[in-house]
Amino acid sequence: MTKQRTLTFKKLIRYFVTAVTGKETEFTSGSIRKAIFMLSIPMILEMLMESIFAMVDIAYVSQVSVNAVATIGLTESVITLVYAIAIGLSMAATAIVARRIGAKDVKGAKEAAVQAILLGVVVAIGVGVIGFSYAKEILGLMGAEPDLIAEGYQYTQLLIGGNITILLLFLINAIFRGAGDASIAMWTLVLSNGLNIILDPIFIFGWGPIPEYGVTGAAIATNIGRGTAVLFQLAILFFGWSRIKIGFNDLVLRTKILWNLVKVSSGGIAQFLIGTSSWVFLMRIMSEFGSEVLAGYTIAIRVILFTLMPSWGMSNAAATLVGQNLGANQADRAEVSVWKTGRYNAYFMLAVSLIYLLFATSIIGWFSDTPTVVANGSLCLRIIAVGYIFYAYGMVVTQAFNGAGDTKTPTKINFIAFWLFQLPFAYIAAITLEMGALGVFIAITAAEVLLAVIAVVWFRKGHWKKVQV
Repeated sequence: MTKQRTLTFKKLIRYFVTAVTGKETEFTSGSIRKAIFMLSIPMILEMLMESIFAMVDIAYVSQVSVNAVATIGLTESVITLVYAIAIGLSMAATAIVARRIGAKDVKGAKEAAVQAILLGVVVAIGVGVIGFSYAKEILGLMGAEPDLIAEGYQYTQLLIGGNITILLLFLINAIFRGAGDASIAMWTLVLSNGLNIILDPIFIFGWGPIPEYGVTGAAIATNIGRGTAVLFQLAILFFGWSRIKIGFNDLVLRTKILWNLVKVSSGGIAQFLIGTSSWVFLMRIMSEFGSEVLAGYTIAIRVILFTLMPSWGMSNAAATLVGQNLGANQADRAEVSVWKTGRYNAYFMLAVSLIYLLFATSIIGWFSDTPTVVANGSLCLRIIAVGYIFYAYGMVVTQAFNGAGDTKTPTKINFIAFWLFQLPFAYIAAITLEMGALGVFIAITAAEVLLAVIAVVWFRKGHWKKVQV
């Protein structure tokens, strides 16, 4: 028995090394469990790096002031609208590239990747100009108090103004994932977030010759870290270290491919826009209860993202498996991959939810010792953790739709769960019934549970298998 366990452990280590080095690129044949492992490991590590940075970032900024933490919360609730565009384009890029790779059409995958990048650059420049010019007004619309705007508007200016680094980082990594090069996407985020973690304290607190920038320093560090990673991504694409190699002669506008990308991404953008705009309105409701309550909520959401990001990693693996297997005309294999990934994700999320339920106060206490901040943050953490198992299946199944190129179905699900249910529920509970922040926390959990149930029911109908991209 001991010998068998040793062999199994060695096999896992060998698989792990293969996964992070990107040596396994065939996912349309062989063991589904192995395919899930090979794609999930680098994607989990990729998302884990992103969530570790989010945790470290909020830990540094919380040492500046409560207003600084609230500034990040308000700014990120707005910049998620940029994420909506980035992730919508990313969904389309992953679906189309994965489908072409599954069909052995590398040229088609490359052409789709180029059009996605060109479109992303144009969008990012437009958003950046608006965000940089109207940072104070944006914070004001979100309900920020005058002292918060004065302290934090430059953070908002730099983060939204430099959104091209965020958008391209998302988008090019989605192209790598669609091609099955999940390990390259992982190493890109290792570089990006590694630099962010190193540069954060330097620019926030002012080390050596660098002046103290406070919360603005966090935006400077983020732009440098992500900008460097984007240059690394472009080097990989142009020098051919992934399955997709781009030459300067490929940088031409192809209207037919671009239009197909826009059609597929429009559903993804609408889908994520519905979800993220609901978060903007929730943040606006939370701002009614003061900076300390808002800071507690912001810290709790960052902690939650620490575990949701790895879970998203598994969900992204499901999207790639669905896209590539549909491209190879293996719809049944695609479906089995989704259910298995969902089960593994549920095991992970169950373990995390128990930790949050038992140790919420201690966890929030690591980031702040303000009683109101800790009380509201820990309450948020516990209530949202109750629905974690539902989130596990909801995320995987939703990404499976997107991987198939069926971005319209998740859009409808998001509209029902977030706009028709979550927002009215949150407002009535928090404001009308005077439950305060508790009403918002309950609305978040209830909406995510509803989303998971609807997604599973619609996925079982199988219409996603017939979508053409």
